[in-house]
Amino acid sequence: MTRVATVPLQRTMADAIQRSQEKLAVTQTRLSTGKKAATFADLGTESVRNLSAHSMLARQEAQSTVSKRVGTTLSLYQANMEGMESAVTDLRTSLMNAVGTGDAAGLQEAIQTAFDQYRTALNASEGGTPLFGGSQTEQAPFSVNSLAQAATTSGTDAFHNDTVRANARVADGVDVSYGIGASEIGAKLYEAFRSLGAAGDIGAQPTTAQMDAIKQAVSQLDTGLGDLRAVNAENGRKQNQVDTLASRGEDRALVLKNVIQENEDADLGQVAVDLAQQKSVLEASYSVFAQLSGLNLTNYLK
Repeated sequence: MTRVATVPLQRTMADAIQRSQEKLAVTQTRLSTGKKAATFADLGTESVRNLSAHSMLARQEAQSTVSKRVGTTLSLYQANMEGMESAVTDLRTSLMNAVGTGDAAGLQEAIQTAFDQYRTALNASEGGTPLFGGSQTEQAPFSVNSLAQAATTSGTDAFHNDTVRANARVADGVDVSYGIGASEIGAKLYEAFRSLGAAGDIGAQPTTAQMDAIKQAVSQLDTGLGDLRAVNAENGRKQNQVDTLASRGEDRALVLKNVIQENEDADLGQVAVDLAQQKSVLEASYSVFAQLSGLNLTNYLK
């Protein structure tokens, strides 16, 4: 005699419904998060590779942050040194005109303007920290405030920076040492301002002593400009190095992000297809379960 076993069938369908619900829940999670798996363990054989990729990406992003900070500092060095060079070059031109024509009208003002720009550049800061002070952050790298003070203050007493340099890891195995002292770029230029300060106020018709001081200052400016340009050139070389390493780092970071994305990110198109199919399967399971629940043996015994 054939038996209608409704209870076992209902249990089987209930298990099938539960499995369908679990699959649908996983697919809905993928749709909402955009990820294939909730944990690295769920990635299976790719979990080790992705953990390594995340670690390397974090290190690369940290190095990229350092590179950008160093690059900004190097750019500030460049801007201040070029501003100083421009001011001193203009002063040299004014001094040469005075030597050539014997007319020094407006020269004293030009000297004062150049000195002010020179002092401002040497005492430039980044975030409240002197750019050209080395590790000395408690006082300005250059402490002379006027030409008259320059005339009586030696270079040793005028500059307060040291030779300590910063080091930054900008790429794997690559450290960049950077930093410029105020005396490194300004000591010899300062001697020109000392000579001009000692000459006193220069009128339209300079005295013989003042003209000698002007000629001496031109020679001192030439020497100082040579040092300034050499330091700026070395700073430019480091800028190029940091920019190149930063660009390579960005390329490596992009590769690592692609590896992570390929292994972790869900294919949303496929997720949408899976979601529709699993929804249909679950609805069909509900329908079959409902039909099994409605079976009654008495309907067939009439």
